[in-house]
Amino acid sequence: MVELDQVLPESAAVNADGHLQIGGCDLVELAERHGTPLVVYDEGQLRAAAAEYRDGFAADGSPAEVIYASKAYWGLAMLRLAREEGLSIDVASGGELYAAIRAGFPPDRIYMHGNNKVDREIEELLDAGVGTVILDNFDELAALGVAASARGVRQRVMVRVTPGVTPSTHSHISTGQVDSKFGFPLAEGQAGAAVEAVRAAPGLELVGLHAHVGSQLLDLAVYGATADALADLAERLGSTDITAVNMGGGLGIAYTRDERPPSIAEYARAVSGAVRDAWSARGMPVPRLLVEPGRSIVGRAGVTVYRVGGRKVIPGVRTYISVDGGMSDHLRPMLYGSVYEPLVANHADGDPAETVRIVGKHCESGDILVREAHLPLVKAGDLIALPASGAYGVCMASNYNGAPRPAVVFVDRGADRVVTRRESYADMLARDA
Repeated sequence: MVELDQVLPESAAVNADGHLQIGGCDLVELAERHGTPLVVYDEGQLRAAAAEYRDGFAADGSPAEVIYASKAYWGLAMLRLAREEGLSIDVASGGELYAAIRAGFPPDRIYMHGNNKVDREIEELLDAGVGTVILDNFDELAALGVAASARGVRQRVMVRVTPGVTPSTHSHISTGQVDSKFGFPLAEGQAGAAVEAVRAAPGLELVGLHAHVGSQLLDLAVYGATADALADLAERLGSTDITAVNMGGGLGIAYTRDERPPSIAEYARAVSGAVRDAWSARGMPVPRLLVEPGRSIVGRAGVTVYRVGGRKVIPGVRTYISVDGGMSDHLRPMLYGSVYEPLVANHADGDPAETVRIVGKHCESGDILVREAHLPLVKAGDLIALPASGAYGVCMASNYNGAPRPAVVFVDRGADRVVTRRESYADMLARDA
């Protein structure tokens, strides 16, 4: 397990029984009491990551507004934790906005995203008094301007720019390239036209520019290119009302022992330095900096626990290990081809003895959680722990094949609490007429 230290929460340990424990809690005991699949978050790790972001930018001399990207995991317990840690929040739908309000976020600390804000969501964000809206296209720019003006208010907005920067990441989570559904491209002057349209709209107030080039980024050089592109735009358009720049999120985490992502402190230095250098080089005042981390706050803190139902050996081909979850509770391997390194939670001190394929219980051949897992001998009843699964799994969960969504537990200093109960069969049918 030592080789997986950077993948697991810092509190991870193997106890005297050979069981994996997180936050001082034995995962075997948690599985017995709460059932499986079970998503376990280390609350201390969550709070530590939030503090690292605050402290990282402060140490660089460029304090940033850290905005938690709630799409990574928007359970109420997590949102309340983010609020308690002094973070602002990024929401991308009416549902996420509703959750942020329920969690007690002050409206001025809410940033509303989305590439297709429907009329209902525009009314909802205006009703809530959302502090800042990130504009993504000309149609919503016009619609928001009209709606705000009709109410006699001026809505603060940032213009999302697609800077033409292509990061080294999976195509499904790359967003800064020219061919993207997000934002106003710099090409053909669209981003500049959007800024001028905001300036002319009586219901809108421009406060800055936004760019998010992708997720699970391990190369910090993309932030320099992005900052240069935004600074060039600000220089051309006049920067007097561009007082803030949001560099998005995207910092990657380690999913396997071979990955070495930059630290949060390194990310903070790179991003703040890129913005400072880009604006200073053009003789412009350095704008207020905003960032939107999500995965790098919750990803490492989460571990998903499954129970093995059986093994199937095909001589000369492979061994399949079937667990009691899969694509309904953890879609990322199927959606992005994401790779994880699992452990046997009830035998975490064991040495690898076989290579197996861990598959889910759903009626799809592609329901594969881990294609090549090197584990101790696995048998029915064992518990498989999937480290670094705290980002996106819970939020993407579905009821495919009538599978109830899993319970979520927070652990801290030996205590556990259920923050989301396991879905029942009745819950799944509650909306049906």
